[in-house]
Amino acid sequence: MASILSIPEFFEGRSIFITGATGFLGKVLVEKLLRSCPHVKAIYLLIRPKQGKEVQHRLDELFAFKLFDKLIEANPNYKSKVFAVEGDIVKDGLGIGQVEEKLLLDEVSVVFHSAATIRFDESMKLSVEMNITGVKKLLDLCKKMKKLEALVHISTAYANCDREQIGEEIYEPPIHPNRLMSAVEWMDTESLDDLTPKMIGNRPNTYTYTKSVGECLLKEEAGGLPVAVIRPSIVGATYREPFRGWVDNFNGPSGVFAAIGSGLLRSMKGDFDATADIIPVDFVCNLIIAAAWFTATHKSSDIKIYNCTTGQLNRFTWGQMERLSYEFMMKNPLNKVARIPNPRLTKSLLLHELKVLYDHMLPAYLMDFFLWIMGRKTMYVRLQDKIQKSVRSLDYFTSRQWEFSNNNMLMLQSQLSEEDKKEFLFDVKLIDWRMYMEWYCLGTKQYVLKEELSQLPNARKSLARLKKINFLMNTIIVIIIWRLLIHRSVIIRTLWNSVLGTALHVVKRIPSIAKSS
Repeated sequence: MASILSIPEFFEGRSIFITGATGFLGKVLVEKLLRSCPHVKAIYLLIRPKQGKEVQHRLDELFAFKLFDKLIEANPNYKSKVFAVEGDIVKDGLGIGQVEEKLLLDEVSVVFHSAATIRFDESMKLSVEMNITGVKKLLDLCKKMKKLEALVHISTAYANCDREQIGEEIYEPPIHPNRLMSAVEWMDTESLDDLTPKMIGNRPNTYTYTKSVGECLLKEEAGGLPVAVIRPSIVGATYREPFRGWVDNFNGPSGVFAAIGSGLLRSMKGDFDATADIIPVDFVCNLIIAAAWFTATHKSSDIKIYNCTTGQLNRFTWGQMERLSYEFMMKNPLNKVARIPNPRLTKSLLLHELKVLYDHMLPAYLMDFFLWIMGRKTMYVRLQDKIQKSVRSLDYFTSRQWEFSNNNMLMLQSQLSEEDKKEFLFDVKLIDWRMYMEWYCLGTKQYVLKEELSQLPNARKSLARLKKINFLMNTIIVIIIWRLLIHRSVIIRTLWNSVLGTALHVVKRIPSIAKSS
């Protein structure tokens, strides 16, 4: 029996096609393939022109990220293996030209499909076009590929969030894919938006809804193609590679950490004891690559589903995230802090709304008032509106928890050689959450907010000054409130005089007590 190739050996001399390469997950996937599988023949990236920028310009922008610095050291000529293919997932034939399509059909043997709209508040029309119709169009292309050995589709662990227990299987969708695609074709956007709340039912948004339907379409339309589906949970900053804490967007936890660190987010609705199923992006990419290897080398007619989650194997809670984000944002503060970080989770909707009113909106209006007096542009109320809208979209996930099966992920891990286990690490049991949270908070500061770590001493001094001002202001408020109460209440005034008298009596006796002892 021939020995199974290692992952780098399998990818040697093969051509790869990737959609969604300009996204957070896609960038890390491209970097990892080039660095850990250096003898890959070619990587073709589907990129659409955007904001007047041609696809080659967008590819150059992709490689300008710090993420690729380590790769430059290891393989300075890596760019010669990467090619931009102009196209768009929502267009017929993916919008790919005839010459480029022939090249892909003749050369590509592995496809990674990560293109999707991940916006929770996206319109139903665009969500369907990206997350369902786009899958169908990709499958049509893959069916014509002469050398295809693996198609890896990136879904989400929350595609079936209407269930509490989620296995590694494709469930019956809320609506058949063809019916939904047909409805989107003939219905106008306004009518579709009006129907959306009823359509998604007990799911929280169009993203999870269309991802569920997209999985069903994949199952029905794959037609014997070698397919694997990866379902990551909440994808966070890198854990280990190419370096710790890299993240490039405000989505999910990084946006929350930025708001907490600046003091603009102090209350979130959520369950302190519920599982925060966060997974580092490099673990996800390693699993994606390993799944492609397994699909191609262990040929099977079944579609394998991999729940890429942490909750059942290495549990981390929202309460831990609250405490650790506070600790590390105080230890490594942001350069610009409006208020002292003080995040708090609560399950009570009433308490949360009161805290938002008192601890978010009221201070925002006051700070904008002072900016207006000084003749400067107001900003804090607008910021709060944006933060609250973003945080509300997370309420569903911070207030619930799910039980995911991880049998296939554990099986895949057992199939890797010891060398591949180290190079393509996705054993979530090895995650040290405390260390990861510090790296994540620092990554948010350094890579998302573009703040230099060399400025940390100054940031710490600024935070120390803010703490003193905060203490002084709180003291003044307490004194004012207390004095008002004393003035209005005989009982409180009598109690105050009694306490003050007792305290003065004790102070006077201290010298005599010390002398007698």
